Amino acid sequence: MVAAAGVAEAPTSFNLRNSPLPSNPKYRFFLLLLLLLFFSSWSILIRSLGRPCVNRRRTFVAKTNVVAVTTTDDHSHGRGIDGGVMNIYDKVGDPKPTGRCHVRNMSVYVYDLPSKFNSDLLRNCTRLNRYRNLCPDVVNHGLGQPLSVEANTPTKEPIWFAPYQFAAEEIFHARMLNHPCRTNDPARANLFYVPFYGGFHMSSMGRETNYTARDELAVQLAEHVEQQQPWWGRRNGKDHFMVLGRTAWDFMRPDHRQAVDYGPNTLLTLPAVRNMSVFVVERHPSEGNNQLGIPYPSYFHPYTVDQVRDWQRKVAGSSRPYLFSYIGARRKEGVAAAIRDELMQQCSESEHCMLLNCTADASKCSDPKEVLRVMMASRFCLQPRGDSFTRRSVFDSLLAGCLPVLFSRHTAYTQYQMYLPENTTSYSVFLWEDEKMISDNGSRKVNIEDELMKIGSGKVEEMRKVVVDLIPRLTFAHPNASGDKGFEDVVDVALSSLLRLVY
Repeated sequence: MVAAAGVAEAPTSFNLRNSPLPSNPKYRFFLLLLLLLFFSSWSILIRSLGRPCVNRRRTFVAKTNVVAVTTTDDHSHGRGIDGGVMNIYDKVGDPKPTGRCHVRNMSVYVYDLPSKFNSDLLRNCTRLNRYRNLCPDVVNHGLGQPLSVEANTPTKEPIWFAPYQFAAEEIFHARMLNHPCRTNDPARANLFYVPFYGGFHMSSMGRETNYTARDELAVQLAEHVEQQQPWWGRRNGKDHFMVLGRTAWDFMRPDHRQAVDYGPNTLLTLPAVRNMSVFVVERHPSEGNNQLGIPYPSYFHPYTVDQVRDWQRKVAGSSRPYLFSYIGARRKEGVAAAIRDELMQQCSESEHCMLLNCTADASKCSDPKEVLRVMMASRFCLQPRGDSFTRRSVFDSLLAGCLPVLFSRHTAYTQYQMYLPENTTSYSVFLWEDEKMISDNGSRKVNIEDELMKIGSGKVEEMRKVVVDLIPRLTFAHPNASGDKGFEDVVDVALSSLLRLVY
């Protein structure tokens, strides 16, 4: 049909014959298939762009120059829990301190030591202790696993943790990297911090029979620090310090083969280290001239002064139906065994004492919430010496507002002068030295209940107020806390006290 002039031809209806597609059915099929795949792929891409990423692995990334540890949602924490090995990463970025330094003329330089002196030790966390796997304990800047502890005001971030009792060196390091008094310019510094994880090294090498191998890393550390010129030479190391999370006894093995091997290594006997100040959780009472006592880490690690005050109010208002309590296990022999047996016996015989027998039920004694429950229900907490003179439980009891009853002056009085009042009777009760508690024939010299009953309720409340006021300075603030947190913690007290001693 031919169209008339000036008139457009009417369009024909669409069909495969008139379509631009190839007339061969096979080609048409493949082309339609390609179009279908194209539109399907485009649709999937559009949907994926709008979908949030889901990652079921949770990473504890430290904002400090320490290792970060990844765990999974099922809370598997290394070989000690599920047979797997923790994934420990390299160092993360060095943070910038926040807030302003509240101590006049203080400027602290933190040495960036070779990793073999600190983070490499944590990377081998399964080998840090022959008795237990420490991988779950070195996470969160050394604070360990978070806890759920009821407070008056809930917090968004965890402030309760279960730290390894010998983790002070790692926690202190993390705090220092974020401390407002830190400087990155050694020329401006008047204090120099050497972040050697000597306690972790000691526990990993304590059973090494070759003394040279056992001491090697400590000797290398001393040599490395002496080479930091001109900073070391300015005061011959007097303005340098380190922190050790274990007792001084662990680092004072005499450097001669005939000596009694009562200490795993010789770190504190090295000339360079003797020139420095060393914070330890237990100092040598007579030979620790350069040693300064620092509290054991407890469970509370707040960010702000409001969190501290909230806990102080809870402690001050806690009902305490028991006169005293004792949390502990028996020892096999020696003075410590005799005094612990006596305390356990007296507590079990008194209706006014709450006993948590760690020999019979070790699981409860390792549960921080159970420990705090007992201490917060008691007015006094019996605190005999531990395996050495000191005991972390002293600081747990002070955190809970429970007045410590001591049986050795070296458990607190000769150890923590920077942190505790000079008037020891203002916050504690001292009954007898360990060896005087029981007579030679085994008869009882002191009835603890009778002695504590003599202390009036007014005096008890006065003492508890002192203890509650002490809580901030006995606490390691969370390492990610701002410099303007509003209270002085363990690290702040250590630095200001050291500055006065050095200058």
